Parts: sequence; C-alpha cells; structure tokens
Amino acid sequence: MEFRHLGHSGLMVSEISYGNWITHGSQVEEDAAFSCVRAALDAGITTFDTADVYAGTRAEDVLGRALEGQRREGLEIFTKVYWPTGPGRNDRGLSRKHIMESINGSLRRLRTDYVDLYQAHRYDYHTPLEETMEAFADIVHSGKAHYIGVSEWKASQIREAHALARDLRIPLVSNQPQYSMLWRVIESEVIPTSAELGVGQIVWSPMAQGVLSGKYLPGQPPPAGSRATDEKSGKSFIAEWLTDDVLTRVQQLRPLADQAGLSMAQLAIAWVLQNRNVSSAIIGASRPEQVHDNVKAAGVKLDADLLKAIDEIVEPVTERDPARTESPAERP
Repeated sequence: MEFRHLGHSGLMVSEISYGNWITHGSQVEEDAAFSCVRAALDAGITTFDTADVYAGTRAEDVLGRALEGQRREGLEIFTKVYWPTGPGRNDRGLSRKHIMESINGSLRRLRTDYVDLYQAHRYDYHTPLEETMEAFADIVHSGKAHYIGVSEWKASQIREAHALARDLRIPLVSNQPQYSMLWRVIESEVIPTSAELGVGQIVWSPMAQGVLSGKYLPGQPPPAGSRATDEKSGKSFIAEWLTDDVLTRVQQLRPLADQAGLSMAQLAIAWVLQNRNVSSAIIGASRPEQVHDNVKAAGVKLDADLLKAIDEIVEPVTERDPARTESPAERP
C-alpha cells in the first residue's frame, strides 16, 4: 500500500480507502462485511470511510465492531453528517443541534472517542454556513474530530468554508466527490480551487458504480446479483451508465488494461490516483476477493500515452459539466 497526505495536512491516508456506503448493514451479511474489513486491513488499508446515514446508521455500527481490537492510532476513520437519521425536523442538515447530536451518535456506533475526519455530507442551503463551521470548530476543539471535510461541495462553497475554518483555527482539509473516467465534473473548478487551498480529494465511485469493471456488456442484461439488479445496492445510481454507447466504450478499454497488466477495475482506480489532488480513492466490496484485486491499483503509474488513449475512448460519454458537482437529489 502507498500513502499520501490528505490535502496539505500532515495526516497520511492510504491511497486506497475502504468505504461501506451500500454494503455493511444492507447489501451483505455481517460475516461478509467483517471478512472484507479484514481483507482491507491485511492489504495495508488504514483509511475507512462511512457515514451516519448509510443503512440507517447500521453501517457505522458494523464498521465499529469490525475494527474493534485494532490499534486505533494506526487507523484513519472518517464519517459524515447531513442526511436524515431520524423522523424529526432537526434530524437532518448541518444545524448546530444536528451536528452536535450526530457526532455523539457516530462515536458511539463506531466505538471510538474520536474520528480522524468529520465531513459535511452535502451543503446545507437552509443553515448559515457560520453556524455549521462554528459547530465543527467546537467538535475539533473538544477532541471529537481531528480534521474537517466536505462532500460534493462546489468550488465557491469550499472556498467560503475554508476561509471560515481558517478564522476558527480548524483544519478543513478534504472534499469527497464522485470522480472517475466517466464522471469528471470536479476537474474544471473544484480541483483547481482545492489545490490552491490545500484541500485534497477523497473520491468515491472511481469505477463508476462498477461499470468500469467491464462486467456490464452492451446489448446484454446486467449479470445476476450485480449492483444494477439490486434495489438495496444503489441500482438507481448506476442506471445512467447502462447505455450501449457507454458500455461499448468501456469494453474498448479492455485492451489498454491488458497492455498495462491490470484488471479493468485496477485501471479505473489507478486512473483517479494519477490526479495529484486526489489523496485517496474509496473502494467498496461485498467479497474479500474484490478488495484483494482493487488494492493492486495502489502505486501504479500510468504513462502519458495510455492516459491519452483512455481519454480518446471515453471522451464522448464523459460528464464534465461543473453544474453537476452536487445535487440535493443525489444519494445517500
């Protein structure tokens, strides 16, 4: 495993991090979830990402139990706050009330006294940003989180939050956006702004919901048991990639992966890691074998000719519109 600084901070994270958005507490049984976490640890992954909303808070609980007994100082545990975690009007958003109550719930479920990174899962248009950042500052100053991050924020929002964080003397060091060969909306605005401010990207879905693994074929139904057939595993988020045009171009990447001595999944993960502003790429898994395959992308260097060839294949189906950086209608 290779390691990188998270933005311009001193915190080191594994190039590949393990996330449990649609697996723990939902798609896979607990024994399988524990096996995947053990596989990640065995592969040298030290960075684990979750959120209070995943599987209705169950994902945090599963991850906390899976990591129990590990040396806490040797791990980087990330979680998030924003999406609803209860039926009340204040069980959502980035108000001081919700943030303060959410961090305590996350720490309890994760079985830890602190998280290394606490992230705003989306931007809250209904709460003053000053209120949100002051709550985050109190959490950092109380020792419940070491660093602060955001997820799917626009460049202007990151800049404003970073200025407030600096005034409050807390380290806002990361953004967690979707990023892959097919989804590059952060490249024109978010990445230049983040690089200027010392904010690193922790990217999710580097395989475009599994499409870049090459297992979905044009003109054929999705494989049985795949994400595209499972309502619990984010079926709606993969739908826009399942067109014959996209899938045909993805298959054209296979000879390039073979040429590089990589699996399709490894090529996709290695591709996002070529961006110097990317600190870590999040992988998920329902089986330990997937972890073992994906981690082989760590430390891989793709040459300029290969990167150019990839661009030529996927450019017609690549999304680059910065207006799609975030949308309130997106996941949890």
